[in-house]
Amino acid sequence: MFFLPSPAWDSLTYWSLDLETGGFDARTDALLAVGMVPIRDGTIRLGEAWESLVRPAAGSGIAPESVRAHQLVWAEVCAAPPLAELLPEIDRRLRQGVLLLHHRGLDLAFLKRAYREAGMRWPRPRVVDTVDLLVRIKERRLRREPHLPQELPTLNLTKARSEYGLPEYQAHDALTDAVATAELFLVLRKVLDARTLRDLR
Repeated sequence: MFFLPSPAWDSLTYWSLDLETGGFDARTDALLAVGMVPIRDGTIRLGEAWESLVRPAAGSGIAPESVRAHQLVWAEVCAAPPLAELLPEIDRRLRQGVLLLHHRGLDLAFLKRAYREAGMRWPRPRVVDTVDLLVRIKERRLRREPHLPQELPTLNLTKARSEYGLPEYQAHDALTDAVATAELFLVLRKVLDARTLRDLR
C-alpha cells in the first residue's frame, strides 16, 4: 500500500482547544466558555492564547453538577457574546492547522452543533487527541512488558499530567485546560518519538 508523505509533526500549527459546558449532552446543554492556545514550531505560544465566555443559546441547560466543576453560573455568562459571534474567531484558528483536544468525543460534538446552528460549514480539521496518545503508549508498554496489569491508562487530564510529572493546575477553566492539554501533548509526543503527523493520529 502506498502512503503519501506525512508532514513533520513540528512543521504544523496545533490549536489546543478546551470547552466548558453546562453538561455532557451536546444536543441540549449549553456551551459556556472556550479557550485556545497554539503550538508553533513545537512550542506553546502563550502570547497568542484566546479565550471567551459564551452566552448560552435559549433553551440550553446548565446542570448543577457542572457548576460545581467550572463555577460558571447564568449571571456570569448571560452578558458574554453569543456563540455565533465567537465562531469566526474559532473557525479562523481551526483552519490554520491541527485541532488538539483531550477527549475529542465531547468537544467535537459541541463544536459541530455550534457550526450547524450558526449555518457555518464545519472545517473538518485534522484532529489529534491526547487520550488516543495515552492509550497508544499503554498498548505499547503492554506489548513490551506483557506481565504488567491489563488495566486502562489514566485518561483524566489532571491525573495523566501528574503521571508524567507535569504540575497540577486549577481544572475546569477553558484556557487553563487548553494549556494543560498542550503541555501533555508535547510530553506524549516525545514518549512516542512521533516524527510526523501520521505518527500522532
